[in-house]
Amino acid sequence: MKPQRAYEPSPIAFSEAEMAAVSYDERGLVPAVVQEVGSGEVLMVAWMDESSLRRTLETGRTWFWSRSRQEYWCKGETSGDRQWVREVRYDCDGDTLLVKVDQEGRGACHTGEHSCFFRAFGSDPARQVPQLP
Repeated sequence: MKPQRAYEPSPIAFSEAEMAAVSYDERGLVPAVVQEVGSGEVLMVAWMDESSLRRTLETGRTWFWSRSRQEYWCKGETSGDRQWVREVRYDCDGDTLLVKVDQEGRGACHTGEHSCFFRAFGSDPARQVPQLP
C-alpha cells in the first residue's frame, strides 16, 4: 500500500499562444491522456474543451467535459480519487494532451482499478470488469 501524502494543487502558467496551439475537433474537444508521474502508468483518457483545459491549468486539478452528461467534472470530487496536475503537454499537432498527475486515492478508474487500462488482450479471459461497490 502506498504511504499517505499531502497533495496540493500546482497551477500551471500558460500563454494565450499556447492555448491557441491546441486543435479541437468539430465538437470543440481534444483527448487528454492522463499519466501518473511516479510510475509513468497511463491511468485514463478523457475529453477536454478549452474551458476545462483552462480550469485544469489554473487550478492544478483535472477538469474534463463529459460527453454523456454534457457537463464539466473535476476528477475525484465525488469519489475522493483526485488527480493533482504536475504538467500538461500538447503533441506536435496540438490535437492530443498529455496530463501528468499525482493520483490520490484508490485509482483513476470508475471500476475501482488503479488504471482504466487493466485488461490486456491475451491475458486471463475470466478477468471481467469488476462490479462497483
